[in-house]
Amino acid sequence: MTREEKAVIIDELSQKFASTPYFYITSANGMSVGETNQLRGLCFERGIEYRVVKNTLIKKALETLNTDYSSFDEVLKGFSGVMFHPESGKVPAQLIKEFKKKSGSDKLKFKGASVDSSVFVGENQLDVLIALKSKQEMIGEVIGLLQSPAKNVISALSSGGNKLAGILKTLSEKED
Repeated sequence: MTREEKAVIIDELSQKFASTPYFYITSANGMSVGETNQLRGLCFERGIEYRVVKNTLIKKALETLNTDYSSFDEVLKGFSGVMFHPESGKVPAQLIKEFKKKSGSDKLKFKGASVDSSVFVGENQLDVLIALKSKQEMIGEVIGLLQSPAKNVISALSSGGNKLAGILKTLSEKED
C-alpha cells in the first residue's frame, strides 16, 4: 500500500469518526470466512458499517480528532475491525453479544467503543454499553414523567365530575 493510499484511508476514517457519534473497535481474529460473512450480514441487516482496517491507520485517523482517544492505544493490536452506527450506541454492542451467543465462540472480541465521545475500553464494558439509553429514549422518559402528573390530575377531575353528576342525578330522582 502506497503512502497516498494510506493517506486517503486515514482521511476517510477521520471523516467517518468525526461524523459518526457511535463506533466500536472489535477483533475477529481466528474467525473463518463463513463466520466473517455471517457477521457482515448481521451488520448489514442492522445498519452497521463494518470495516477491517490496519491498527496504525485507525490510530492516525483518531489522532486527527479533537477528542482524546489515547486509551485505545492499548487495544489497537492484532486484527481490528471498526463498526459504525449512525443512530445508536448500543446496537453494535447487542450485535456483538448476540453473535457470540449464536456462534458459540468468543472469536469476536470487543476492544473498545466511542459513544458520544465517551470512551469505553475492555470486554467488561459490553454490558454497560447494552444498558445505555439513547438520546431519544431519555427524552421519551422525561416527557413521560412530565406528562404523568397532568394525566393523573385530568383523570381525577373527569372521574370526579362523573361521580358528582351521578350523585346529583340520584338525588333529583329521589325527590320526584
